[in-house]
Amino acid sequence: MNTNESSGASHFIRNIIREDLEAGKNDGRVITRFPPEPNGYLHIGHAKSICLNFGLAREFGGRCHLRFDDTNPAKEEVEYIESIQEDVRWLGFDWGEHLYHASDYFDELYDYAVQLIGMGKAYVDSLTAEEIREYRGTLTQPGRESPYRNRSVDENLDLFERMRRGEFEDGEHVLRAKIDMASPNMNMRDPTIYRIRRMPHHRTGDKWVIYPLYDFTHCLSDAIEGITHSVCTLEFEDHRPLYDWVLDVLQTPCHPQQIEFARLNLTHTVMSKRKLLRLVQEGVVSGWDDPRMPTISGLRRRGYTPESIRNFCDRIGVAKRNSVVEFALLEYCLRQDLNRRAPRYMGVLKPLKVVIVNYPEGLEENLEAINNPEDISMGTRMVPFSREIYIERDDFMENPPKKFYRLSPGKEVRLRYAYFITCVDLIKDEKTGEVVELHCTYDPATRGGDSPDGRKVKATLHWVSAKKALNAEVRLYDHLFTQSDPEEEGAGGDFLARLNPRSLEVLHDCKLEPGLADASKESFYQFERLGYFCPDIKDFTLEHPVFNRSVTLRDTWAKLQKAGKAD
Repeated sequence: MNTNESSGASHFIRNIIREDLEAGKNDGRVITRFPPEPNGYLHIGHAKSICLNFGLAREFGGRCHLRFDDTNPAKEEVEYIESIQEDVRWLGFDWGEHLYHASDYFDELYDYAVQLIGMGKAYVDSLTAEEIREYRGTLTQPGRESPYRNRSVDENLDLFERMRRGEFEDGEHVLRAKIDMASPNMNMRDPTIYRIRRMPHHRTGDKWVIYPLYDFTHCLSDAIEGITHSVCTLEFEDHRPLYDWVLDVLQTPCHPQQIEFARLNLTHTVMSKRKLLRLVQEGVVSGWDDPRMPTISGLRRRGYTPESIRNFCDRIGVAKRNSVVEFALLEYCLRQDLNRRAPRYMGVLKPLKVVIVNYPEGLEENLEAINNPEDISMGTRMVPFSREIYIERDDFMENPPKKFYRLSPGKEVRLRYAYFITCVDLIKDEKTGEVVELHCTYDPATRGGDSPDGRKVKATLHWVSAKKALNAEVRLYDHLFTQSDPEEEGAGGDFLARLNPRSLEVLHDCKLEPGLADASKESFYQFERLGYFCPDIKDFTLEHPVFNRSVTLRDTWAKLQKAGKAD
């Protein structure tokens, strides 16, 4: 896939940029940015923003900055910074030399705050956080002015400098912009722009004990970097007047244009980093990279490819109205990508032993198998066949219903790439009555899976040679939540009450083709009839192979489209 464009289809942000270029705005420059907070791992919603910002910059010959909004040392970790950089690169994008941090600008931001105070546009407030909330008013009632709002410029400058020197405790004072306590926009009611946080920063150490807040930091960071189009999600639309107010009052040399688009909402997931962190901290999942998580690292570990995620982001498009996207579309994009390039193998996840009683003892054959019918250039491989094989337990029934065409007593089926076999006997566990072994006969004339006399069978089964099988652990993943909207209001209970108890099934005695012993991490395979699988990039070893199922072969998206339930 060509990552030089964010999408083939037009959308309103692309149209804005085109119009700006045609009008000669910004001297023909296009500079975007992706500004994550390093307080968690990126998720699929961030992938949409990454593809959009980096894609637009590439498409129009500009550049995209990666900037960490590291203004809250209480929640930030170097681990998150490293994971974010790795995720962006893995998706296929690079910021080159343009890696920045909001903390790079702490001195400039402080100077800008002093400038606001000197203009009478900011003041030090000594109300408590609770009192500030109370004075702020409601959506239907205007706020009230703080009794400290009319402090003199000199007093405010002195207090702000003393805040910087660390003379006050957390929460004792804040710096607020002086705008309009009666504004219908709550964000314009004298928002806090600096707070005391007596905590070392991972980049600046103990230099600062006051830190700027997001709304003050973000617009000025954009201006300092010369950003032309500040693309963000729709929840920041009400913050745009404050974004513009700060830049207009301070008369910065560059005034970026903030443009909002609808964030990604995906069924059967939660996107709040706070809730994702709770899943990790409470041990619901094994970590941020658990394959059930919607994080980029989780999707990567599950076997999603960067191409499939970029294709997904292109397909969902860019809009102004919030909507919910079916998880099935994301699965469809992965399935489409892997179908054309994943080599085929056979694996038996729940093995049932089969002894071919008329097959010569000690004989072993190598049968030719196609690596990928979608790409003949991928060639063929040789698959070992012997007297004892494994088939899938679900492919046998002792007393089958009328339309069960797989193996049962007296019924003949085809073994993929091998022979026709017929079940002639079975062995059961004396205590449980469970079938533990089948005895079958084979027709030597059907080598390769076809009968020279033209007789037909209605089922073709995958299998693995018992003698050469690779023993492996396989993990089957499903949605983490049972409900399409885990956060639906009125459904009762916490979102954790909607967890899917079957979101993970671990199979310990799987039998795979021996060629999979050489599987490399971040490779992918189709296990015939079962789905697409990949080695677990964290747990796979040659001594203990572990494979994750990325997606089944069942095309749920096509069914939703047919039923008219997919946009």
